[in-house]
Amino acid sequence: MRPGSNSFLLIFILLLLDIYVFQAVKAMVYMSSPRVRNITYSTYWLISISCLLIVALLPYIKWHHWPAAVRSYVLAIIIGLVVAKLLAAVFLLLDDVRRGITWLIRRFSAPKDVTTEAVNGLSRSQFLNRLGLIAGGSLFATLVYGFSNKYNYHVRKLKLSFAHLPASFKGLRIVQISDIHSGSFANREAVLKGVKMINDQKADLILFTGDLVNDRAMEMEQWMDVFSQVKAPMGVFSTLGNHDYGDYYPWPDKQPNGYSAMQHQNLEHLKRIHGELGWNLMMNESAILSRGNDKIALLGVENWSAMSRFPKYGDLKRAHEGVAEIPFKILLSHDPTHWDAQVRPEYPDIALMLAGHTHGMQFGIEIPGLKWSPAQYIYKEWAGLYKKGEQFLYVNRGFGFLGYPGRVGVLPEITVIDLV
Repeated sequence: MRPGSNSFLLIFILLLLDIYVFQAVKAMVYMSSPRVRNITYSTYWLISISCLLIVALLPYIKWHHWPAAVRSYVLAIIIGLVVAKLLAAVFLLLDDVRRGITWLIRRFSAPKDVTTEAVNGLSRSQFLNRLGLIAGGSLFATLVYGFSNKYNYHVRKLKLSFAHLPASFKGLRIVQISDIHSGSFANREAVLKGVKMINDQKADLILFTGDLVNDRAMEMEQWMDVFSQVKAPMGVFSTLGNHDYGDYYPWPDKQPNGYSAMQHQNLEHLKRIHGELGWNLMMNESAILSRGNDKIALLGVENWSAMSRFPKYGDLKRAHEGVAEIPFKILLSHDPTHWDAQVRPEYPDIALMLAGHTHGMQFGIEIPGLKWSPAQYIYKEWAGLYKKGEQFLYVNRGFGFLGYPGRVGVLPEITVIDLV
């Protein structure tokens, strides 16, 4: 199917969804004054048609050239409205199925008095219609509220105990940050506050686990003086995430075989940026950290994912070779699927792996006794601490945001890990 056909089909489906949900909106204000009905109908269709027009024009406008903040909000509002309408449509569909079954029963059964079931004075249909609109509206309102949480940085502290941790490293404080996505930022003061919170943790060592940008190295230009403030006595070490390679940007010189000189130059520029920030970028390599007479090994690999849609550039064998004799190892690897797919089965001497990537989907519920996010249906390990045998994995929820310019329930994270 051609791209144009795909766009037409998508718009047609969205239009059908709009018409379907509109029936519930009409029923909701049926008894209202003509003025209220006109305002309600006009507002509904003005918003819906605007969204449809944007979707229709996407193949013809230079979407990637829009300001990042505008692009994020427009995309989030459109997706939020569609998801909210889909949720409302579930309730409407339930009512339609219920009414269909009721009609069949009446059609093929003996005549009898049938009274309309009611819930608190409402007919069953009215109840389900209103419940659907309330559910959809509540979801959309929640997503809008989440816009205010995108810079609401949360410090998560944990202590990890290892039997084979060298004595001199007991009490070592590590701060992990991940998924900065600088191309999404628009509030300099808020980001500076987040960087101050990182430094306030008084870490011995700071580790960054990838996705410094959304696509292009130039996204870091206005943030260099901000993130160069991230410092620690034992250094700042970093690695690359899937977005750092620029694979999702439509480079003008992209060849049929996938090669782009501009994309290659972009990656080389990004590598230099890590150095200009004062960060030690680890490209499938290792470093030995010394404290007193003891040593531990730090390994960092390029992006390595067990999922086919993400790149597998990492070379853990190469990174491991130089430090095989060091018994205690920490690995920086952006994608948490690396842990089960390769790290645990092949490298049992890696005590701790630090990852990011998932953002916890920037949406979920995390309260005592309940931890849920749509991310868990995609990733086995999607946020927080995991342990199997003597090995640990920690998945950071991300410092920045991507796509949806907000956070609901899963806040941006600064992780503090004390080794004991």
